[in-house]
Amino acid sequence: MRTPSFTVKYLNTLSCSLISLLLVSSQIVASQTHADQAEVNVYSARKEALIKPLLDKFTEKTGTKVNLVTSKGDALLTRLKAEGKNSPADVLITTDVGRLYRAKRAGVLQSVNIPEIESRIAAQYRDSEGFWYGLSLRSRVIVYAPERVKASELSSYTALANKHWHKRVCIRSSSNIYNQSLVASMIAHNGVAKTDTWLKQFVANFAQPPRGGDRDQIKAVVAGMCDVAVVNSYYLGAMLNSKDQKQVDIANKVKLFWPDQKGHGAHMNISGIAVTKAAKNKQQAIALITFLSSAQSQQWYGAVNNEYPVVSGVKISDTLKSWGTFKADTLAVEKLGDKNNEAVKAMDRAGWK
Repeated sequence: MRTPSFTVKYLNTLSCSLISLLLVSSQIVASQTHADQAEVNVYSARKEALIKPLLDKFTEKTGTKVNLVTSKGDALLTRLKAEGKNSPADVLITTDVGRLYRAKRAGVLQSVNIPEIESRIAAQYRDSEGFWYGLSLRSRVIVYAPERVKASELSSYTALANKHWHKRVCIRSSSNIYNQSLVASMIAHNGVAKTDTWLKQFVANFAQPPRGGDRDQIKAVVAGMCDVAVVNSYYLGAMLNSKDQKQVDIANKVKLFWPDQKGHGAHMNISGIAVTKAAKNKQQAIALITFLSSAQSQQWYGAVNNEYPVVSGVKISDTLKSWGTFKADTLAVEKLGDKNNEAVKAMDRAGWK
C-alpha cells in the first residue's frame, strides 16, 4: 500500500516549484527598499493573469503597492514553513480549503478579526477562528457525454458506484486535493464505514487508471474513453471561454450535471485568502482582504476564474448562468480539511491510485 502522504506524492513537483520561487523572490526583496510607500507582499497560487489586474486596482484605490509572487499552492506552503518568521509574505492566496487548513495547522497563518468581511461571507466559507476567508466558490460536478448518457441516469456522487457505471467513470488521482476534499465531505456526511463501501465500488467503475488533470478528464469523455467524469466546475468554464477553439469545441461536447440535488447538495469548495503569521504589513493585508471581498472585486474575480462569488447577491458570469441554479452543500468547508487525513486513508484502502 502506498504511503498516504501528500509530501511524498508531490516531492518532485515541490522541488521544481521551490527552485522557481527562489528565482522570483528577489521581486519582493527588492521592493522592500521602497520604505516611503505602503506595501503588501502576496504569495498566490492563482496565476498572475487571474489575480494581478485586481491587485492593481487595489493599488490604484489605496496607494498600497502589491508585490506578487505566484507558484503552486503546495510549493508556497512549503516555502512559508521554511521561511518561518523571516518570511516576507503578508498574504497567502490559494485554492482548495484543504491547503488553507494545512497552512493553519502548520502555524504559518494568523487569526484576524474582520467584522466587515464576516458580515459579507457566510460562516461555512470562512475559518471559525478567523485564520482564513473564502474568496470564491467552486463545485465538483459531473460532466457527461449527452449522446451516450441521459441526464435522468445521473443523480449523485454515491450513485456513480452503481454497476450501471462499470468502467464508465473518469476522475483524476487520489493525490489530488480536490478529490480528497470530495471524499472528506462524504466522510463528514456519511461516516467512514459507509464511505469505505462506496469508495471500493466507485474505484471499480473507473474506466482507466487516474491520470492527468480535470481538463484531461473532460477530454477523455469526449474521446469516448469514459462516459462521465468528476471535475471542478471552473475547468469546464475555462475551456468554454478559452482562446483556443479546440478547447471550446471539446467543452461544448459535454454537459454539466449538478449532483445530489435531492440530498445534501453539490459539493462546494473555495479559493481563499489568509494573513501570514510573519506578516510585517498586517493592516495592509487586512485592507487587501476587505477589498477583495467587495462586490465589485467579487464580480471580477468570479468571472475571470469561472467561479461563483463567495459573497451572496453578486452577479455571476453568463457561462455560470447557463448552468442554471443548483442546491449547494452547506457543510462548513473547514470540515473538509479536518477530515482530509481520514479521506486519504480511505482512498488508499479502496485502491484509488
